[in-house]
Amino acid sequence: MMNEPPPGHFYLAGRLFPRQKWYRNANMRWLYFYILALIITNTANGFDNSMMNGLQTLSYWQDYFNHPHGPTLGLFNCVMSAGALSGLLFLPFLMDRYGRKPCLVLGSLFMLLGVGLQSGALNFAMFVAARWILGVGDILVICTAPLLVAEIAPPQDRAVLVTISGATYYTGAFIAAWTTYGTLKIESNWAWRTPSLIQGLFTLMMLAVVRWIPESPRFYVSRDQPEKALQMLATYHANGDENDELVQTEFTEITTAIALERHARHSVAFLDFLRTPGNRRRLVIVVSVGVFSQLSGNGLVSYYLSIIMDSIGITSANEQLLINGALTTFNLVTNLFFCFFIDKWGRRPIYIVSTVGMLVAFVVWTILSARYAIHGDSSLGSGVLAMIFIYYLCYNAKSGLISSYTTEILPYSMRAKGYTIMEYALYASLFFTQYVNPVALDNIAWRYYIFYCCFLALEILVIWFFYVETRYVPLEEVTKFFDGEDVAAVTNHELQKVA
Repeated sequence: MMNEPPPGHFYLAGRLFPRQKWYRNANMRWLYFYILALIITNTANGFDNSMMNGLQTLSYWQDYFNHPHGPTLGLFNCVMSAGALSGLLFLPFLMDRYGRKPCLVLGSLFMLLGVGLQSGALNFAMFVAARWILGVGDILVICTAPLLVAEIAPPQDRAVLVTISGATYYTGAFIAAWTTYGTLKIESNWAWRTPSLIQGLFTLMMLAVVRWIPESPRFYVSRDQPEKALQMLATYHANGDENDELVQTEFTEITTAIALERHARHSVAFLDFLRTPGNRRRLVIVVSVGVFSQLSGNGLVSYYLSIIMDSIGITSANEQLLINGALTTFNLVTNLFFCFFIDKWGRRPIYIVSTVGMLVAFVVWTILSARYAIHGDSSLGSGVLAMIFIYYLCYNAKSGLISSYTTEILPYSMRAKGYTIMEYALYASLFFTQYVNPVALDNIAWRYYIFYCCFLALEILVIWFFYVETRYVPLEEVTKFFDGEDVAAVTNHELQKVA
C-alpha cells in the first residue's frame, strides 16, 4: 500500500501526478456530467426498494392486493431479485463482447417496460410479472454503470466517483420515501401507481445522454482498437492531447495489463476463479461483498420496516412513513459523507469498523426487542428505533464500497465476470431475505434477529482474514496483492518507457 500522496497530487504507476481542476477543462466537465448520468442509474434501484417499503403502508395498495403477508408479501418483493438473477446469466458475455453502452440501453428498455406494467397492474400476476421484468433490466444497468464509471473516470477521482455511484442508492430511497408519504393523501389507487410511474424518470434521464457517453478504453483495447482507447483518454483526460504524459501512462498501463492477461490465458471462464490462489482469494472477496451487503440485517428495514414498527408499537401509517422518510434522509446524508473518506481511511479499516459497529447495534436492538415483547414499554420501542439509526450509520460507512472495492480487486479480463459473481451473490442473498424475512418475522418475531447477530460475527472473521487494502493503488496494479509482485513488476517495467 502506498503512502498518502501530497496535497494536490495522486499516484499512477508508482509516480506522482498533479491533480487537474476538472471544472476548468471543458472536456472533463462533459465527462463528469456523463459520469453523473451513469451514477443516477443506481437511484432507480434505491427508489424501487424504498417504494416497496412505503407501498406496504398505503391502505389502497393493501386493499387492492388483499393485504398480502408472509410468503405472498415475500413473493411481491423477491420476484424482482429472481428477474435480476435471470439477467445475470448472460450479462458478462454481453459486456465483454458488445461493450458497456449496449448493456445500458438494453437494461433501460427492460426497466421502462417493467415500470409501465407495474404502474398499470390490474392484478397480482401482472404486478409480479412487471417486477420480474424490472429485475432483469435493473441488473443489466446497475452492473454495467459502475464498471463504466471505473473505466472512464480520471484516475485522480476514480475511487470516489465509483463509491458515490454505489451510495446514490439512497438518493432514490430518499425520493421514494417522501413520494409515498406525499401520495398517502391521494384517495385512490393512484396513491400507489404514482410512485411506480416516477420510478421511470431516472432511467429516462440516463437514456437521454447515453449516446454521448464514451465507451470504456479498456473495452476498446480488448477488442484490438487501441487507437479509439487513446483517443478517448486524450479527449476527456487531457483536452485532446494524445502526447500528454498522464494519458500516455494510462494508455500504456491499460494495454500492458491486458496484454499480460492475454498472455496468461486466451479467454477467461468462471472456472478461472478457482485455478490459482490469487483468484480463489478474489472469489472469496467478491462473493462475500455481495452476500454481506444484503445478509447483514439491513433487508429487515429496507423492505419490512412497517412490520418492525408494528412489533414495537408504532402502528400509525403517517408515523411509519415519516420514520421511513427520516431514515432514508439520514442514510443519504451519511452515505455521501463517507464516500469522500474512503482513501483517507482505507477500505479494510472501514469494513472492519463498520461491521463491528453493526454487530454491537444489532445485539442491543435484539435485546431491546426481546424486552419490549415482555414488558411492552414504549421507551424500549424508542430504543429499538434509535438502534436502527445507529446500525445504519455503521452500515453506511461501507455500503458505497460494494462497487468500488469489487472493481478494484479484479483485472480487466475478469472484471465483468467477477462483478457478475458479486451481483449474483448479492441478489441470491436478497432473494432469500426478501422471501424469508416476512415469514420468519410472522413466526418467531424478535428471535429471528439472533441469526443476523451470529452472521455479523462471521462477517468480521472473513473480512479480517481475506480482505486486502487497495487505497492509492492504480486499477491495473492491484493484481500484485493477489498474484505477486512479479506481475506488477513486468507492468511497471513497461511503464518506465513512457516516464
